[in-house]
Amino acid sequence: MLKQWIFTGLLGISLSACAQHGNDKVPKDMNNIPNNIKTETATFGGGCFWCTEAQLQQLQGVLKVESGFSGGTVPNPSYEAVCTGETGHAEVVQVTYDPSKLTYAELLQAFWTSHDPTQLNRQGNDVGTQYRSVIFYHNEEQHKEAEFYKKKLQESGAYTDPIVTEIAPFTKFYKAEDYHQNYYANNGSQPYCMFVIRPKLEKFKKVFKEHLKQQ
Repeated sequence: MLKQWIFTGLLGISLSACAQHGNDKVPKDMNNIPNNIKTETATFGGGCFWCTEAQLQQLQGVLKVESGFSGGTVPNPSYEAVCTGETGHAEVVQVTYDPSKLTYAELLQAFWTSHDPTQLNRQGNDVGTQYRSVIFYHNEEQHKEAEFYKKKLQESGAYTDPIVTEIAPFTKFYKAEDYHQNYYANNGSQPYCMFVIRPKLEKFKKVFKEHLKQQ
């Protein structure tokens, strides 16, 4: 918990859940973005995309989260192909958000909170380059912010090990198969959801409890 609050202090910002258990559910507006809202896009890889999706879609200002693949050389890859680790792709989430309610810097905070950025090419028992920690920036402003906050986070001493998050230009996003979308919301009773995703989500919700969507 201390790591998250150290990073919050570094940013100097204030931010303006999804299983079918208790009151957790996918926010109703997740797939209905009004045409009059100006949106921006962010792309992150933080291990298994099911985990990252379940966390980031809870935040105020996040309008849509899609699970997919990016950073590799194989066009239109399948999940099975990416799992081999031979496509070069990482499991990522593509986030559509309202910059008037949520800044890119705030999303970076949430991204680094959502996983362990010191683990190289893995998250827990999920091992391989497809599970690497990575930020795919969409413009130079995102690039500068990602590099700046990565450096500040490392200098803060929040982590004793080096932060290995890759920062690379965005090229192409390939949406994963339909059964991967809103995976935790639709499969909350599965063992992976119960014992891996749910603890991460609950920890995330405690850190950002004042900044979650109204359920």
